Amino acid sequence: MTGLPLLETGQAFAAWRTDTARWLPAALDIARSHGLPAGNPHIFATGTNLVLGLGPDLVLKIFPPALRSQFVSERATLKQLRGRLDIPTPEIVLEGERDQWPYLAMTRLSGTLGSEIWPFLTESWKETVLRQIGETIAQVQRAPIGELALIEPGWAEFMSRQIAGCRARQIRLGLPEKYWDELDALIAATPALIPMNAAPVILTGEYIPENFLLEPAGDGWRLAGLFDFGDVLAGWGEYDLLGPSAFMTEGRPGRVRNLLQGFGYSPAEIDPALTRRLLTLTFLHRASDPMSKIAIPDWHEKAATLAELEGMLWPLDAI
Repeated sequence: MTGLPLLETGQAFAAWRTDTARWLPAALDIARSHGLPAGNPHIFATGTNLVLGLGPDLVLKIFPPALRSQFVSERATLKQLRGRLDIPTPEIVLEGERDQWPYLAMTRLSGTLGSEIWPFLTESWKETVLRQIGETIAQVQRAPIGELALIEPGWAEFMSRQIAGCRARQIRLGLPEKYWDELDALIAATPALIPMNAAPVILTGEYIPENFLLEPAGDGWRLAGLFDFGDVLAGWGEYDLLGPSAFMTEGRPGRVRNLLQGFGYSPAEIDPALTRRLLTLTFLHRASDPMSKIAIPDWHEKAATLAELEGMLWPLDAI
């Protein structure tokens, strides 16, 4: 039996995984031990964990001990979402563990990675896909959370941590000084703006092109699959509108309208209170980095204030 090392930190694992020869023999040995196809595997270079395709129908995902929480999150989420969405998610075929490394074998979804197609879609099809993303987020959030209710940290604790570290994080990531006072005011107002104890829903935090698949539909494309649930939280639903708002809408009214209406908001509900909550969550997101992740070129040169950034991202007058 081919073993796996005990790597105690995520940083150590990230450095180790770059050399495929270090881990591929163990991954293939795991596949063979379960009678899974191990010839000509496809190695997925992106992502956090060890992921390889086994033939056309299966994916093996192996989690290092330091990231066991991602295994717990992925397994629980896939169980909760099975059969509950209009688009497919991977189904668990088997699970196991070797040398304290848990793993999942899952069905492999068909389609093309969203990040490969998104830049080439027409504006009309981008609006269509964003509406489907909004609808999918809403469907995920209607699913019962089950054992995900036990995922740590809980929403209130998570938000408290994010609030406490927000200012230092944003300054470290290069947020210009002209925004600091306004950011302080946003942070101070957060407990009154963002529900801390509302009934929690499933949050992936990552509705971005790298985590969904598209397939041809007529003369365009449509959403065909959703995957990667290693960072799931349970909390306030609007949190999951931030990924597409930062990476995909670019502040274009048609895209913003389709995303928010797909999610379920009526025109009357798309108001300044909503956009202020979304702006606040933009700075409190687990992966928050507005300076590099908001897909509006040079937004920090165009927006004199964060309120102006809010208007750029969610242009109410044009929606």
